[in-house]
Amino acid sequence: MRRLGTGIGWRPEIADAVERMPGVDWVEVVAENICPGHLPEPLLRLRERGVTVIPHGVSLGLGGADRPDQDRLTALAERAEALGAPLVTEHIAFVRAGGALTASPHLEAGHLLPVPRTRDALDVLCENVRIAQEALPVPLALENIAALFSWPGEELTEGQFLAELVERTGVRLLIDVANLHTNHVNRGEDPAEALAALPLDALAYVHVAGGFERDGVWHDSHAHPVPRPVLDILTGLAARVTPPGVLLERDDDFPAPAELERELETIRGAVARGCSLAGPLPAAPPAPAGAATPAPCAGPLSPAALTTTCAVGAAVADGTAAEVTVGAGAGAVDVPAAAGARQRLGVGQAAVLSALVAGTPVPEGFDRVRLGVQARALAAKRAGVVAKVAPELPVILGEGYREAFLAYARVRPMTGGYRRDALDFAGHLLKVGRPADARARRELRRWWLDRSGPAPRPRGLAARARVVLRRG
Repeated sequence: MRRLGTGIGWRPEIADAVERMPGVDWVEVVAENICPGHLPEPLLRLRERGVTVIPHGVSLGLGGADRPDQDRLTALAERAEALGAPLVTEHIAFVRAGGALTASPHLEAGHLLPVPRTRDALDVLCENVRIAQEALPVPLALENIAALFSWPGEELTEGQFLAELVERTGVRLLIDVANLHTNHVNRGEDPAEALAALPLDALAYVHVAGGFERDGVWHDSHAHPVPRPVLDILTGLAARVTPPGVLLERDDDFPAPAELERELETIRGAVARGCSLAGPLPAAPPAPAGAATPAPCAGPLSPAALTTTCAVGAAVADGTAAEVTVGAGAGAVDVPAAAGARQRLGVGQAAVLSALVAGTPVPEGFDRVRLGVQARALAAKRAGVVAKVAPELPVILGEGYREAFLAYARVRPMTGGYRRDALDFAGHLLKVGRPADARARRELRRWWLDRSGPAPRPRGLAARARVVLRRG
């Protein structure tokens, strides 16, 4: 895999700034936010300039108990092809639970939730990864996620879990150093120990992001400057191996372009410091088939020199002894997950997600306080995303929008996407006779009627008359 360099997460709010930003070698785009046949013009111009664009998925839920949805896999593959991407990335997480597997209501989290580090969860994840690899036209890399809570009875550390995942599937790793910091604060896990256990020869690239601490809990907000502890973890990683690419994630509260440029320069400096500290690497697990092999840095480097001096080689195994051929160039062989493992994992995930979004009792062994923090965070995220996908709602409801939505979310789990959630929220308000202001209620009803049907309603008397005549 070729070296990526230094990049930034492409978001519509900063599209113009990113296009003019010096030293941006590549960008990453949320896969679900683009349409292959109608790519945004700024993104097309970046591609025309030779800037690499990588689709980053957030909805596959490969850590869930169900097998990956084929339509979602097809959509991710189409985006990879439309962008000419060298790889695609996703997360080690579950995002939905329930349904036929557990004979319970289907629930959507609207967020990335941690999988238990157990043998059952690892078996299911490995099989789901192999299914995804077969469906994708390019290699797949998976990201470690940030977590607000831990599962009881875990059998593996994060490093052990990821190392075995790579060994069994040949998947590449997207290491988010901000998430390592989050798990250090929230779960007491040592980032250095995690890095020491990881097969860094499978590293695809690295994420860096900011967050904030409140009441002893670190929130991975992607809306704050990158803190020093995260940069220190990045330096520690670069002291062990040169990252093929490093990307700054920013999803909200975007600062001025000059501030983003300074953050990118700070990130380059943190990697350069790590390279300058690099010594003989400790023994690492064998490189998985198809994985990129990052080269150690040869000595002190300036940020500018870093982009051309630290090279990445690629090693590909032939994988001829497989009864199952794994996609994306991997040749690892693995045993399919037993049905019992899927069901046990599914029951556990459904119980946790139901406690988080439907107000059912917290499962035994979990930290009630932390699950409460996670539940509030999920509801707040729902309110924020619905306000973005349906910006008319906060305008119609005014200052009462957030309070009304959080009250709705406490007792009504999300069962589809955020646009469906917006429609369901508006429909709920209308059923209970809200908002109290008659004019606002009429506006909300018009908004709901315009969007709940297969096509927007015709405007004006003449337009409605034409519809009646056509039907006649």
